[in-house]
Amino acid sequence: DGEVHINELKNGNTEMFWNPTGEVRRQRLKRHIVLFEEQTDFESERLWQHVTSAINKGDQHKATQEKFVLEEEQRNAARERRENGTEWKPLLFRHDATTNEWHYKYEDLRPWDPLNDIAQFEKNGILQTMERHLSTRMSNHKTTCINNQITRHKRSVKDCRRRKTSDQPSNHSQNTESSCSTPESVQELSDDDGKYLGLESLCAQCGKEINHLKEIHSAVLSLQRAQQDIHR
Repeated sequence: DGEVHINELKNGNTEMFWNPTGEVRRQRLKRHIVLFEEQTDFESERLWQHVTSAINKGDQHKATQEKFVLEEEQRNAARERRENGTEWKPLLFRHDATTNEWHYKYEDLRPWDPLNDIAQFEKNGILQTMERHLSTRMSNHKTTCINNQITRHKRSVKDCRRRKTSDQPSNHSQNTESSCSTPESVQELSDDDGKYLGLESLCAQCGKEINHLKEIHSAVLSLQRAQQDIHR
């Protein structure tokens, strides 16, 4: 979003190649970074801080030295892992043996949906997308889970009644009836009926999506606090 010039070395002339308008500058993507004091030792800004400092000072010799130190430490660490038989397992990347390339585990290659996607954020190194309709999908999925459990319960009631009807009256039939006793009406379920059927314990996916929503909410609050600090 800055000016770009072309310098002609033969005659020393300088020509404007790109000069963005104010509208282009306003559309620049906002950059969010982790505070330096909160970064771990292997995050790029902290890991390469001495190399960066030397480059900013124009000290190419110092930058080269610092880069060599980092690379030598990495070689030594790799050598120790080989000697100890320790396998290196990256947290965020996977290796494609076919192309011999590394790929980000959580990459999302779908096109950005401006009507549904709100923002992307990072948590524990994992890039995630906040969506408008996530809660709606979760609600629909929860309804589907409940309906499936109700259907299974209705089926079990019918099977139980069928068994009672087919059995001859006997002492054993009384035991069968007591073992199959269920509420006669399951057409409309109240909250208490749902608890009776065990519907309050939703499937694992519902629980995961609820926790996912909580994480997104927490991340959004953190971003909002950071933006407020920046404005102040």
